[in-house]
Amino acid sequence: MAYHKHFGPLALPVLSFAAVILAGAVLLTLEACGTGKAVSFVDALFTATSAVCVTGLAVVDTGTTYSTMGQMIILALIQLGGLGITTYSSLIFFLWRRRVSITDRLAVGQALLHDPSFHLGTFLQRVVVVVLCIEFSGAAALFIFGEGRIDVYAAIFHAISAFCNAGFGLMPDNLVSFRDNVGVNATIMLLIIFGGLGFSVLDECLSALRDRSVRLSRHSRLVLRTSALLIVGGAAAIWCIEAWRSGNGMSRADLVLPALFQSVSARTAGFNTIDLGAVTHTTLLVIIFLMFVGGSPGSCAGGIKTTTFRVLAGFVTAQFKGRRQIILMDRAVDRATIEKALTLFLFATLTVVGGVTILTLTTDAVVDPSAPRFDFIDLLFETVSAFGTVGLSTGVTPHLTTGGKLCITLIMFVGRLGPLWLLTTLQSLQTEPKYRWPEMDMPIG
Repeated sequence: MAYHKHFGPLALPVLSFAAVILAGAVLLTLEACGTGKAVSFVDALFTATSAVCVTGLAVVDTGTTYSTMGQMIILALIQLGGLGITTYSSLIFFLWRRRVSITDRLAVGQALLHDPSFHLGTFLQRVVVVVLCIEFSGAAALFIFGEGRIDVYAAIFHAISAFCNAGFGLMPDNLVSFRDNVGVNATIMLLIIFGGLGFSVLDECLSALRDRSVRLSRHSRLVLRTSALLIVGGAAAIWCIEAWRSGNGMSRADLVLPALFQSVSARTAGFNTIDLGAVTHTTLLVIIFLMFVGGSPGSCAGGIKTTTFRVLAGFVTAQFKGRRQIILMDRAVDRATIEKALTLFLFATLTVVGGVTILTLTTDAVVDPSAPRFDFIDLLFETVSAFGTVGLSTGVTPHLTTGGKLCITLIMFVGRLGPLWLLTTLQSLQTEPKYRWPEMDMPIG
């Protein structure tokens, strides 16, 4: 009983991710994985966590610090983290014709689909095939549009990193040098969007393309509409702010593609085509909001998720209208879903506040007068980027102290698994009392 309680299906992803991160950190400290530069265990742990949690934050330059072997290990960690350790484990069990228990089926189903009743083996095979096809197509497109500056290896690396919403790049300036390349930008954006929609939505969209009579579920339609709203709205906000500001070095026409790219990338991808350290604080606030929301359930993305955002927005709207029910897609949202959304939002907010507090303390504790000092919004941006597993940074990451690195590492871990999943795991280890306390009314506000 004790074994099943501590190592049940809810705790499996936590333990699996932790084990893979530690193994990856040990491998990245090997001499063969470096290019002669010594990599400390803390830096290797940070990189491994960022890769498995598909974040993209890096305290050292990936392209120059790690050898080809080290980069391949990082790429493998990204792919494992993108699809999920639980997914791979269950697929291996299926291929070896092992029996997967109903509890494990439900665990995988809740991680990948909003509806846990599905055929595990068939679904996982289809997921792997679809993912590999998308990544291969993206790599081919990057190689073609790269104009000779992206070789086959770099194309594969960036395609996997983009689809898994990791944001790891092999170039020191990320994708700034490709800011005006429409083909590279479009390919990366499509890979990010596909990776952030969720496997169930992708599967339904592919079925609808094959058969016109197939109607998308309410979940898929909600995800697609919310994603489109956030992308277009975010791009418009970034363009308006930066176009209004003088001295950014780009015309209003030249800002259209970078604004759209950053709006898409802020949904947990981590690539950038403009210097985020040079944009206005207002633009950073817009990107922080997009990073906090993140992608959709069951996807490679982090954040509180698009469905949570819609439930919260619906809750506020219902309060203004004096309604007791939240109506989304012509259906009322049940009470349990509302409670989960509010709990997730509160937990996510507390995680970000705690992270910013620790980063502020560790930054203020630096006594070296030559050490850079960062604004509060830069530290907030860094924390939300870690929680949303985005990987964007205004330049804080390379200057983190050891305490700051460990703090961001923990936040990336929590953000990838999801605060609600961790909270549910902790609750599953507790025993619910068999009694109820009498209720009372309290004045609020």
